[in-house]
Amino acid sequence: MKRFLIIFLLITSVSVFPQQKVKVTLEVIAPALDDSAGIYVTGNLKELGEWRPDRVMLDRKEKGLWVKSIEVLKGTRLEYKFTKGSWENEALGSDSSVPQNSVLIANNDTTVQKIILNWRDKFNFKVKGQITGTVVHHKNFVLEGLKPRDIFVWLPPDYMTNSKKHYPVFYMHDGQNLVDPKTSNTFIDWQVDETADSLIRNGIIEPFIIVGINNTADRSVEYGNTKLGRLYIKLIVERIKPFIDKEYRTLPEAKHTAVGGSSMGGLISMMCAWERPDVFSKAACFSPAFNIADIDYIKNVLEYSGTKKNITIYIDNGGVDLDARLMPGVREMVNALEKKGFVKDKDLFVVYDMAATHNEAAWAKRAGLPIKIFFGE
Repeated sequence: MKRFLIIFLLITSVSVFPQQKVKVTLEVIAPALDDSAGIYVTGNLKELGEWRPDRVMLDRKEKGLWVKSIEVLKGTRLEYKFTKGSWENEALGSDSSVPQNSVLIANNDTTVQKIILNWRDKFNFKVKGQITGTVVHHKNFVLEGLKPRDIFVWLPPDYMTNSKKHYPVFYMHDGQNLVDPKTSNTFIDWQVDETADSLIRNGIIEPFIIVGINNTADRSVEYGNTKLGRLYIKLIVERIKPFIDKEYRTLPEAKHTAVGGSSMGGLISMMCAWERPDVFSKAACFSPAFNIADIDYIKNVLEYSGTKKNITIYIDNGGVDLDARLMPGVREMVNALEKKGFVKDKDLFVVYDMAATHNEAAWAKRAGLPIKIFFGE
């Protein structure tokens, strides 16, 4: 009887005291914005659009005021920004810089008010930085089921003068953020052009070509273990790479072909090499989303039972903010790869920068590490 009573109390305690929800209200005051304009919130939760800049629209309540209320579990951590429907129309800070994510721990019903005076598309300012070297742009690469996208090709210093030489290729995701601060989401680029140029000119690495593949509004899905993710890999393998190999003097074999990216781009880089080692022999995974929320690619690695894949994998991660939450999945992936026969500092390279956060500036500092591993003389 006593045991039954304990079980009964446990069951009723769960049903009587469900996990509490709280209401978060976001208010945006934008006095310089036309009342017909739409303001969107984008952030780390489904209720915030999962970083899609055009998914969750605020309601206009009166002149200059837009409002959105959501309910989340008590204690939920919210990260968010505001846009006018795209990252090109992102809200800027009071000093006209791109702000860090707003962060809120929702412990109580809360109203947060934000005053926005400047927007990225309406503010005319100079961005420091420039493209180093020769960059060629190619437009409108398409595959049925995917949004079209542009690419760029960065050529090594001796490409124009050494007409008989052929080069390895590094395919990189989020092309907008790689070499040009003017097109970067945060006005800070990865500086892979400066990094590669310096390493090549100093004889530390062999010359190589960089292909930057722009993302689209479907980035979070295209860079995941999804139908669109596999179509995106197919786009690279069947459309972009054949074009590059035809138009440029490349070394097309897998042993000369690398792929890399950050966050979800780190995940899709791992997928490219793991699932198509006949095309890519090297993957650089910066701050990768291997296992977080509803994402789990570690099980794909653990479930593989074939012969050891002939690929080299570079993985790094920071220790602050989002990178701290990605860290458990990163460590799990490293352990999974070691179980599959990968050896650190031989075909598995792991770097932890515990002071680093999840942004282009941090990845720029580490970009040279896999480049030296992949293309070192």
